[in-house]
Amino acid sequence: MSRAALLVLADGRFPAGGHAHSGGAEAAVKAGRISGAASLADFCRGRLHTAGSVAAALAAAAALGIDPVALDRAADARTPSPALRVAARKLGRQLMRAARATWPSAELDALAMEFPKGAHQPVVLGLAARAAGLGPVDAAYCAAYESVSGPATATVRLLSLDPFDATGVLARLAPEADRVVDRAVEAARRVVDEGVDALPAGSAPLLEIGAEIHAGWPVRLFAS
Repeated sequence: MSRAALLVLADGRFPAGGHAHSGGAEAAVKAGRISGAASLADFCRGRLHTAGSVAAALAAAAALGIDPVALDRAADARTPSPALRVAARKLGRQLMRAARATWPSAELDALAMEFPKGAHQPVVLGLAARAAGLGPVDAAYCAAYESVSGPATATVRLLSLDPFDATGVLARLAPEADRVVDRAVEAARRVVDEGVDALPAGSAPLLEIGAEIHAGWPVRLFAS
């Protein structure tokens, strides 16, 4: 295992398309639910413990070698919003392109063949981590961090929020991210014996509703 590969995969400059997505922050800003650093922290905390927890467990399971087709179905079942499913698959397709170019892998090739329009991003992330020689904990950390770093970065642009304040939000969430990752990896390991129903299914209705509203906007800065 090369731990440096984790830095490459988690780097915001890795060409996986995440910069074009706000993780629901754009809709939350428009609705007044994010107006500064304090409300950004509340939003990110909620996202970490719901969508972030689910994504971390899916990524960890994929890194363990669980059938990615079954995991993709599980991701679909945990994503009620059609707009979010579309966004997840677009992100998965872009990540797949970047991962295959960086860490060529027969497993990535097979998943790309199975889902030419894109598999869910956390599933691709887990397989990319596996191809890079990383483990389930690494994959879960990538997914958990992405679940909050995307909104934090987007809010700097949307609100002209001080980048130091946005980064401070992420730093203060670190202990909670550790706990989310621990639970996600534990759930992923249970999938081996119990199947995908062992994965978390935390819901965030406002994220789902916001995504559907956001998808209908004629003008928007971010794709989701």
